[in-house]
Amino acid sequence: MNYLNNFRASERGVAASRTLKTQAIILGGFILLIWLLELVDWLILKGALDSWGVQPRTLEGLRGVLFMPFLHGGFGHLLANTIPFIILGWLVMLGGLPQFFVVVALTMFFSGMGAWLFGSTNSVHVGSSGLIFGFFGFLLTRAFFERSISSIFLAVFVFLLYGGILLGTLPLRAGVSWQGHLFGFLGGALAAYLLTKRRRQTVT
Repeated sequence: MNYLNNFRASERGVAASRTLKTQAIILGGFILLIWLLELVDWLILKGALDSWGVQPRTLEGLRGVLFMPFLHGGFGHLLANTIPFIILGWLVMLGGLPQFFVVVALTMFFSGMGAWLFGSTNSVHVGSSGLIFGFFGFLLTRAFFERSISSIFLAVFVFLLYGGILLGTLPLRAGVSWQGHLFGFLGGALAAYLLTKRRRQTVT
């Protein structure tokens, strides 16, 4: 019996290690990619990559819905997004990779389309902050839809850690894509609703 218990514990340890490695590869790979893109943009392209961001209400600007999270307006902008992306992205990943990718997909779409529809004319919207607000919105609103102790505890923790970013959903500062932030948050909230609803249907 002790051998069997030890074997199962070993299997769980291997599975946990494999999961952590996969999470690190995904999050680390994204961070490495956006830093490399910013470096190339700064050294070689002289900021030309930013034109691939969301350009409101232009046909060409629609491509930014896909590319906006990978582009940044300088290293300061990039640095400000790196740590929150890793922390909040990993917390979303704790619910599994399928959950993470659903949140990412919905957030990218809503954040990008929100900026495209409601952004200022002749502006360009870049940055992964829309995804960060999506992660934040998902973790907060999931507590409301799921109402489990773990989700509520995590929501409180996340709010205490990053609650101040909610000001970024308001048009308070020039040059900040509050539209991308607001609709990214709403995309995350929609993901929380849909995933919780699906989970309940599966259980019943």
